[in-house]
Amino acid sequence: MLADESMSRHTTWRVGGPADLFIEPADPDDLQRALDMLKAAGVPWMVVGAGSNLLVRDGGIRGAVLHLKYFRQLDIEATGRVTAGGGLPLMTLIRETTACGLAGLEALAGIPGTVGGSVVMNAGAGGQQLADVIESAVLAGPAGAETWTKDQLQFAYRHSALNRDRILISAVMQFRRGDVAELAVAVQQRLSQRRSSQRVGGPNAGSVFKNPPGQSAWKLIEAAGMRGAVIGGAQVAEQHANFIVNGGQAKAQDILELIERIRGKVRVASGIELEPEVRIVGVDPVS
Repeated sequence: MLADESMSRHTTWRVGGPADLFIEPADPDDLQRALDMLKAAGVPWMVVGAGSNLLVRDGGIRGAVLHLKYFRQLDIEATGRVTAGGGLPLMTLIRETTACGLAGLEALAGIPGTVGGSVVMNAGAGGQQLADVIESAVLAGPAGAETWTKDQLQFAYRHSALNRDRILISAVMQFRRGDVAELAVAVQQRLSQRRSSQRVGGPNAGSVFKNPPGQSAWKLIEAAGMRGAVIGGAQVAEQHANFIVNGGQAKAQDILELIERIRGKVRVASGIELEPEVRIVGVDPVS
């Protein structure tokens, strides 16, 4: 357990103030003990995986952060049934399943983050999403371990029913059979495509905004004249307008102000209200 741990070390944007407590449970039992301890002490908490879809405000996080560094279980059965820990990198899951000839998530190759975060937001790309393969999830929460079915998870576009009072310990998935060589090619193509379109030149959190129905967020941002826009150390990427880059000296406040400026410009230009895809947490610094 660490005190006053800078969240800039644990987010891909490389910004964010300190968490009061930073806890890395060793296993599910350790996680449940931590949750029980925090509940008894009245300490609020949140879970963080790879920090790739997260913006922590400059004042940091009051309470505890639970980091699932050690939850990287991966069990692949001959039937195509896979159990993956919540802290397992999504790319590890994709590499290992495709190498076994299991198809279903290869289009997500290159997306940063963990299995847990990917399930929570129902990550997707190229016509595939986590909801396509999920059967059930084991969760830790106030009442102990629970198992939720796919129906209980209530998947929608970039959404699930998982909320802040439960943590995904592991997910059970069912993949379909595919050709190993074809899957390897598909993964490499997706990785090459992402490198080409998303080589944005600095720390970032991936796509900042959800795509509105029938629209591409980056096209709306570009049409609103915001490609390359700068506030402080934060810049809308020249390569991909739905990315905001930390040029090296950005504060979370720079990114927040740039997000709001983008939303305002797009609203005026198109009448569309962009919805952030990144999760924004924490508090502002005390002035």
